[in-house]
Amino acid sequence: MRIPLDDSCALLIDVQERLYPHIHEKEALLSRIQVLFRGLKLLHVPYLVSEQYVKGLGRTIPDLSEFLQGHEPVEKMSFSCCDEPRLMLRMHELQRNMVILAGIEAHVCVLQTVLDLRENGYTPVVVVDAISSRRPLDKQVALDRMKREGALLTTTESLLLELCRSSGTELFKSISALIK
Repeated sequence: MRIPLDDSCALLIDVQERLYPHIHEKEALLSRIQVLFRGLKLLHVPYLVSEQYVKGLGRTIPDLSEFLQGHEPVEKMSFSCCDEPRLMLRMHELQRNMVILAGIEAHVCVLQTVLDLRENGYTPVVVVDAISSRRPLDKQVALDRMKREGALLTTTESLLLELCRSSGTELFKSISALIK
């Protein structure tokens, strides 16, 4: 199944100040999230941002502030983004069926969101190099479960080029410059 540009939206999950420093390979994660969301912006893919329990975990890290302009994060207390009515209302308003997921932690909020998106009729697209956990084993077990539950697994480069669909355009040149 292809991931169509006109039926895709994205969700950046809980990359927050007090959680991010403890994440496995956090610098690589940050780099991939930045490339992914810069590409999604070039492709005009709408996206949402969530923040878990801001009082305890802080706000989205400053290194991602460029993606917050015009995208007020939705605070949630539940692990699954789907349990936050304001977020799901925004998701419904986008009228997109494919939900591209990035963020932390893979085995908690990302996994539970994937399960609930499937339950709600969406197709979750998990960008495996743009999610992480504190421990690598937790991420791997979560990815295995997500795949069994029907999520599509991809990488930043693969996804952006799939959404781009062809070379030889100015858009492709911009995406290509990002992923190099």
